Amino acid sequence: MLILALESSATACSAALCRDGELAAQVYSNSGLTHSRTLLPMVESMLVNSGTKLDDVDVIAVAAGPGSFTGLRIGVATAKGLAWKGNKDCAPCSTLESMAWPLAHLEGSLIICAMDARRNQVYNALFLATGEGLERLSPDRAISLGELAEEVKKYKNSKIVVGDGAKLCYNALMEQGLDLKLAPQPLRMQSAWGVARTALRLAEEGALVKGGELVPVYHRLSQAERERLERESQSPMNQKGEHAHV
Repeated sequence: MLILALESSATACSAALCRDGELAAQVYSNSGLTHSRTLLPMVESMLVNSGTKLDDVDVIAVAAGPGSFTGLRIGVATAKGLAWKGNKDCAPCSTLESMAWPLAHLEGSLIICAMDARRNQVYNALFLATGEGLERLSPDRAISLGELAEEVKKYKNSKIVVGDGAKLCYNALMEQGLDLKLAPQPLRMQSAWGVARTALRLAEEGALVKGGELVPVYHRLSQAERERLERESQSPMNQKGEHAHV
């Protein structure tokens, strides 16, 4: 099985090819340019340089969320476009699970996945590294750093933090007296290789979808939507018990 994986959930973006569970090629950029300018050219150059045609690809995988609202939309839209012509199967991958996979070899370790969700929160999930894979210990969620610290205190395992929000999470949890480590820099940021590995699990479980079913998974409202709801809740009509127009 040949999987083409895309990761554009945060400031960096990447693309990878995974053939029968083995990494065949990967390109990565953290240039600060918008992913709408970088992601598709990265994919095209990777395919050319690896001697691969899009027709050869069996599955298009994408980090579907959580993450940057704009980044997720770009990634999902790109995946839909690549899958459309051949009606290819797609894998909507958890960004958090995907970032944990490169650390799955650290058997017995608690992997704390963290992305900065602002407002003193992180997008987070917890996984136990089994050596050959991952055991999920929590759902993907937005959680306050204080709540996360209290939850992590229950685990006696060695602890390692990964993701673009790893430093924020590490500093906050260290202040709470927790003993943990930061993932090494080359493994800390989200990568398309992790997305490909999550996609392989989804394929084995029969959980692939078609491009038309791909949607971003945000896990909470955008700032604009939160501000709109706040304005509506404070409007004179709403205060009189009448419904505000949506």
